[in-house]
Amino acid sequence: MSAPGINLPVDPARIAAVIDGLAAITEPGRPYTRRAFSPLYPAGRGFLRERFEAAGLETRIDAGGNLIGRRPGKVPGLGTIMLGSHSDTVPDGGRFDGIAGVAAALEVARSLADRGVALDHDLEIVDFLAEEVSIFGVSCIGSRGMAGVLPEEWLSRQSGELTLADGIRQAGGDPAQLAAGARTDIRAFMELHIEQGRVLEEEKFDIGVVTAIAGITRIEIVVDGRADHAGTTPMGGRVDALAAAARLVTGVEALAKSLAGGRFHFTATVGEFSIEPNAANVVPSRARLLIDARAEERTMMELFANSLDQLAGEIARETKTTIAAPRRISDNPPTPADRMLVGVLDAACVTAGASNRRMVSGAGHDTAWMARATRSAMIFVPCRDGRSHAPEEWAENDDIAMGAAVLLHAVMQLDRDLQDHDPSGQEPRNVIQESG
Repeated sequence: MSAPGINLPVDPARIAAVIDGLAAITEPGRPYTRRAFSPLYPAGRGFLRERFEAAGLETRIDAGGNLIGRRPGKVPGLGTIMLGSHSDTVPDGGRFDGIAGVAAALEVARSLADRGVALDHDLEIVDFLAEEVSIFGVSCIGSRGMAGVLPEEWLSRQSGELTLADGIRQAGGDPAQLAAGARTDIRAFMELHIEQGRVLEEEKFDIGVVTAIAGITRIEIVVDGRADHAGTTPMGGRVDALAAAARLVTGVEALAKSLAGGRFHFTATVGEFSIEPNAANVVPSRARLLIDARAEERTMMELFANSLDQLAGEIARETKTTIAAPRRISDNPPTPADRMLVGVLDAACVTAGASNRRMVSGAGHDTAWMARATRSAMIFVPCRDGRSHAPEEWAENDDIAMGAAVLLHAVMQLDRDLQDHDPSGQEPRNVIQESG
């Protein structure tokens, strides 16, 4: 882990000032709550816009409601290197999730200016709109919009009287121009994020270079039993939906542990659970489970799904319940990071003097959507105790500064290397990735 006061080509104090300034913009008594489309969100955006402009960046809000600060390059038409993340939070969330990435990206632009470095490519710093799950029930709205893959039907989603189209307009965007505004000039995108896990902290690495973002599949299972009187129905004569569902829950855990024991990342969680009629004196007649499964490799997800089908059939036969075939509510493949960018980030870690390891992200990020439009990759910095999406979330400022230094060296290398590569970058991938 980086030592306090380490000599870096970035200014840790400026990074801390941005993070602290946004942390102060929160709902009273609810640190840290600044959700997209809330009354406080424009205040956070205004704070960032002022910092962008003070750093000499040309600011604008694009059609998708993303705040962008631009530093023009020396060679017009060469394309854009983009850095950034998001400034919205979950309710009662943390002060670093997304925000550290925006602050670090801004510091890269400031450091280039301090050093008098003029890039050939344009450099843009972005604060994406609504990376977290929003009041409209969807996430990564800004990055989907920038990549040109925000479903048009989503614009009519409502929260109270407000539609998503209204929300984008309130954020300064123009939903009517989303299709026409999809970016084709971005040569590379990189994002810094807190790890939201314990690997870097426990193994004492400064940086995690992300090789893939896990695919997320959500699977619903409904178990039907028979409602009976809890006091008069003999134990041997019951068809208890909850008892069968409990076996499914422990079965999911056992399957996930067996798959997670290999070299690839895999997790599965029963995150939602409900029963009917939910009365103390009635044998449960129905149970519903929603499973969140995440895999680095698609073959592991298919193995899990097939094993789950078999498990559901076995439990149904043994408990005399009816278990509908597990239904995939959403099914999103993994996103591999661009191999060229991963190599550049590895080399940038060496230049910055940062210890690093490669790793997989179990959470979704804007990077997954930007991979639809351009070469994309990301780095992690340590997160204390792995805590995130909670007020206790914490990342040391020196660790964030080390990450910013890695991004700075990567940008300077890319400014040279990208001129030797096809401007079209890599083939876009058909990725659907949820946040969180």
